[in-house]
Amino acid sequence: MIELLPHIVNGLTLGLLFALIALGFTLIVGVMEVINLAHGSLFALGAYFALATIGGDWFAGTEFGIWWLSLPIGTRYVAALAVGPLLAAASGMVIELCLRPTYGKAPLYGLLLTFGAALVVEEVIRLAWGTGEQNLTVPQTINGAFLMGGLIFSKYKFFAAAFALAAIALVWVFLERTPYGAIIKAGSHDSEMVRALGYDLSKLRLLVFGFGAALAGLAGIILAPIWGLRPHIGLDVVIPAFLIIVIGGVGSFWGAVLAALLVGMSVGITGAYAPAWSMMSMYLLLIAVVGFRARGLLGRKSALEN
Repeated sequence: MIELLPHIVNGLTLGLLFALIALGFTLIVGVMEVINLAHGSLFALGAYFALATIGGDWFAGTEFGIWWLSLPIGTRYVAALAVGPLLAAASGMVIELCLRPTYGKAPLYGLLLTFGAALVVEEVIRLAWGTGEQNLTVPQTINGAFLMGGLIFSKYKFFAAAFALAAIALVWVFLERTPYGAIIKAGSHDSEMVRALGYDLSKLRLLVFGFGAALAGLAGIILAPIWGLRPHIGLDVVIPAFLIIVIGGVGSFWGAVLAALLVGMSVGITGAYAPAWSMMSMYLLLIAVVGFRARGLLGRKSALEN
């Protein structure tokens, strides 16, 4: 059991991080009924924006840039946590504006457009930051390792898990305890009724897409020190995110969280006994859940269900 404990901790940590990735994806799918294949690229874009913020790339060669680099890494990291998601949200809003001509048409149009957007974003990353793998620097206080019960654990993984848990809680409070969250939830259930009540559905879609992109960018910043940073990391992210919303149920907040934890635990525990099967385990979990309940664990009927 002691030997299994690190794998359980890794599984729970990975599950919380997967949940943070999938929440933005499930909001977009739930409200707009569009599978956003650019979600992974926005994840990567948020991390690269954070990299540029921490390294002062925006102001290279200027007096402000020299002053910026003289600041403690902790200050620059906190700034990156704000700048990265905001710029990712702006990028997501641009994609949503491009998506508007596809509304009301076959879902394949939106799917192909977001796939094209993902390719464009990946090429932009290659041009701006190169093709090599890069590291996102984090403050020393959350870096390194510590001993607990005779076992070595990563400080940053505990920080990432706590941060993801706090972000999930804040998103839930926003959706459940604010009028804006109520409008978003109403839009995911009956968009025509929201329009009939006088709300601008186009603006709602724009804001939801931006919010989902911001969550993707935030997840990218938190996960980059664990997974590394490379232009094609978006592809590594979008597949687990898609599996999670299918397992949890399209449009379900808690379904996404529960599915992410199950996926994280399956990958973590399988890695303890059969490392070669660790990633395969989430596909087997998908088959088991969908075979038992086609809508997912907590899903509802949607336009994606035939």
